[in-house]
Amino acid sequence: MAATSTKSVLFVCLGNICRSPIAEAVFRKMATDSGVADKWVIDSSATSDSNIEASALACLMKHGIETSHRARKVTKDDFMSFTYILCMDESNLSDLTKKAKTVNNCKAKIELLGSYDPQKQRIIRDPYYGSDEDFEKVYEQCVRCCKAFLEANS
Repeated sequence: MAATSTKSVLFVCLGNICRSPIAEAVFRKMATDSGVADKWVIDSSATSDSNIEASALACLMKHGIETSHRARKVTKDDFMSFTYILCMDESNLSDLTKKAKTVNNCKAKIELLGSYDPQKQRIIRDPYYGSDEDFEKVYEQCVRCCKAFLEANS
């Protein structure tokens, strides 16, 4: 990370192919539009192995958000280098909490992205087997949550 004033956030879901890349792209656009992108390191990853899903890309493109995302799995270094690790559901949270216990000097605050949702929808459901409407719902939740997270950490 560049400077000590730089904050960092890692968005995590099961495969890093739907929810976390949507959250990453939404947050990156919000940070850029707010003029604070240079103060953030922003990334996303998975608790398993995969690659970005076409419906997630289509949803982002519909909203004018570009991404060059490539899926990756969470590493032990992520727990030491990121300020925040925000995940999508209880399973992700459990996996991350277990992995964090194996890391010395874990500095990341691990929590549900949905904990920032003003509509109190704590779980961002996996849209992988769903419809375009399910991806849209994920997008809308990510917009609400990322906006509240950015406001709370500006």
